[in-house]
Amino acid sequence: MKDRNQMICDIETGICGIADEAETEIINLNQPKKSVQLYYVTDPICSHCWALEPVLRRFTEQYGEYFHFQTVMGGLLEKWHDGPIDPKNGIYKPADVVPHWKEVGENARMPIDGSLMADNPVQSSYPPSRVFKVIQQEYNESLAEQFLRRAREALFVFNQNIAEPAVMTEIVHQLGLDGTTIFQKVDQPLGQQLLQDDFTLAAKLGVRGFPSIIMVNEENQGVKIAGTRPLQAYIDGLKQVLDTEDLSAKQSPSLASLLQKEQLLFAKEIEVMYDLEPAELDLFIEKELASQAYKIDKIFGEFYLTWNGGV
Repeated sequence: MKDRNQMICDIETGICGIADEAETEIINLNQPKKSVQLYYVTDPICSHCWALEPVLRRFTEQYGEYFHFQTVMGGLLEKWHDGPIDPKNGIYKPADVVPHWKEVGENARMPIDGSLMADNPVQSSYPPSRVFKVIQQEYNESLAEQFLRRAREALFVFNQNIAEPAVMTEIVHQLGLDGTTIFQKVDQPLGQQLLQDDFTLAAKLGVRGFPSIIMVNEENQGVKIAGTRPLQAYIDGLKQVLDTEDLSAKQSPSLASLLQKEQLLFAKEIEVMYDLEPAELDLFIEKELASQAYKIDKIFGEFYLTWNGGV
């Protein structure tokens, strides 16, 4: 992606860019060979990537045994400048992002406040992207993914500027990581080099917008799925690269184990994971969770659950 100042987001295509363990359980050691590499090209401030989270989580939970998952930072916004950033959506300055983000959030039912971009705008998505890359490099993909999720919650829902060192440091500390060590590496050439490597990879993969999912098989043939798409689109893409119609979906994790792992889930995420209609949600939660195990809140008209640690 040559122009790092482009922040093109399209509401129609959904693209931004130009548990407690059981004592006894049945196990299956005949796991399918992970012959597919899945690249998820994204950015911490990509609103359509936030909208994709319910579907992407279910896809990885149910079909993740078929592929290696790798998140790639794409570099949505290096910095604001005097020229147009996204004229198609009327975005010339940070405050212009607010109505666009709100529209994405309302359509996806993944809440977005957005007023931060008028009051204390994120000046660049590079700082949190570098933190992600250092965690990914120094620890593992799982912890990096947790950082990315918490950063998006902080930005979109709770209106915090995730490019500010204090905000990023707090998120890192909440993950139980050594923030001092991480930020030393972020500020060194290593942080920028890791990010630049991702930009190079994204360009090699032909990515021109976010979110993009690229699945590649052992023959280096694959599919690229750009934008926010229904679950079936990703299943069909995986079938295509594996050249099979025979894929076995794992059972979704229990709500208790999923909430304990994620700490916070929105109504839409629960509905997508368990094929629920909105009217079925309350009864499902009461059935699946002990009352002391969770707290329920509401923001921008959408319910969300947080894990209390109860049993």
